[in-house]
Amino acid sequence: MQTLTKSPAVQSRRVLFRIAAALLLGLAGGSPAFAQGSSVPVDQLMAGEALPDLALGKSDAPVTIVEYASMTCSHCAAFYAETFPTLKSKYIDTGKVRFILREFPLDPLATAGFMLARCAGDDKRNAIVDLLFLQQKNWAFTDKPVESLANLVKQTGMGQEAFETCLKNQDLYDKINKIRDHASEKFGVSATPTFFFNGQKQTGEISPEKLDQILEPLLKS
Repeated sequence: MQTLTKSPAVQSRRVLFRIAAALLLGLAGGSPAFAQGSSVPVDQLMAGEALPDLALGKSDAPVTIVEYASMTCSHCAAFYAETFPTLKSKYIDTGKVRFILREFPLDPLATAGFMLARCAGDDKRNAIVDLLFLQQKNWAFTDKPVESLANLVKQTGMGQEAFETCLKNQDLYDKINKIRDHASEKFGVSATPTFFFNGQKQTGEISPEKLDQILEPLLKS
């Protein structure tokens, strides 16, 4: 097999090809199944992943929430816009909950979004996660999603060269997909968003009211 040395422009087209192929196969977005599953032992859930967890909150909080999400999942974006502010102010910031976001990309475009958050470093990682979920319709569902994504992350100070370098990182690409595959194989995750509340599985979008109903008994136990 012939191997070519690819320029940044060719690499960007390679990413775009992956994205286009996934969209043609109907993989982008994803439809969550709302049936609930069984519990997963917390020690298994918290065992080491391919990359450090994207975590917020005290490490010794009484409740740990692990969310598996896709950057191109509209239900994930809705949770982030409508429920996450309550989760953060009422539970994370008060030391009651530790929240962990784990990658479960449903298509290469979602993988690219998570890659950019990882490449941004600790000081800008959360800003990119916020931006990509809250502005999802302005990049994930446009005619030129890669170009839209590049323009959006420029708001956080990431230039074109850094953008292209990040998306050429095959090791990071593979590790993010490894997190997804591990969740699917070991924890039965098959849709986004999927949450684990101290190991108890909840699949599908969660409203602020539903969040309270789930968390209050756990905090009292």
